[in-house]
Amino acid sequence: MITLLRRATAVCALSTALAACGTTHPPQAADPPVPAPPPRPPTLAPGPAGLTPVFEHGPRTRGRTVALTFDADMTAGQGARAASGERFDHPRLISTLRALKVRATVFMTGRWAEEYPDQARSIGRDPLFEVANHSYSHYAYTRDCYGLPTVPEERKRSDVERAYTAFRKAGVRDPMPYFRFPGGCYDRRALRALTPTGVTAVQWDVVGGDAFETDPDVVARQVLDGVRPGSVVVLHCTRSAAPATERAVRTIVPELRRRGFRFVKVSELIGAVGSRP
Repeated sequence: MITLLRRATAVCALSTALAACGTTHPPQAADPPVPAPPPRPPTLAPGPAGLTPVFEHGPRTRGRTVALTFDADMTAGQGARAASGERFDHPRLISTLRALKVRATVFMTGRWAEEYPDQARSIGRDPLFEVANHSYSHYAYTRDCYGLPTVPEERKRSDVERAYTAFRKAGVRDPMPYFRFPGGCYDRRALRALTPTGVTAVQWDVVGGDAFETDPDVVARQVLDGVRPGSVVVLHCTRSAAPATERAVRTIVPELRRRGFRFVKVSELIGAVGSRP
């Protein structure tokens, strides 16, 4: 009898254990956190009457920062010249900026991105650089702008949007909401035409003077004489039109660092001024 009771007790204990095991669930892995969206690039609030805002330089009193910007120019009508061997890119300049670890902003035309998609993608995915909009065709947005052809009024907005389309097709990630007018020429009508795009127009306060200049010392001296805290320097990223720029950069960068300057992107200067709510 005792033996039977012991057996019954053992069976009950085993049944209880099995039942308990059946109601125990293995630990579940936590869902991976939802990645936060990338921060929105800083932009300026619209100007008077809602016009596209214009940025020329950063704060003068918040440290010795300077933004080097490079215009990658190519017009819609220069395809034949590129096909015949003229170079509108400048890979050696980009390599030098990388070697010197210089943060910079490249204002690129959509036509340039179409002609050199691998380089556009490489620049756009390098954390040292940011890509901004320099129009699709490099046609002027006003009349009488250094002899450039003029974008018709009704096509100004679409010209900007077409450039962004070319960047994304080339593989440029997150092009910046900044626009540089071809030739630097703009007026109220141009600013009004671009208001729907939400861009901030970016000009400069230091002209590098490298367009068609062959002496790098001339370019370097002009930049070094003009830079102040918060400056935006305009240079070019085209071999045929700016042959001395890369050599000038090799002088400009170490000298400005010796003077205590730190190189930043345009977005960093705009962010120091204030961002759109």
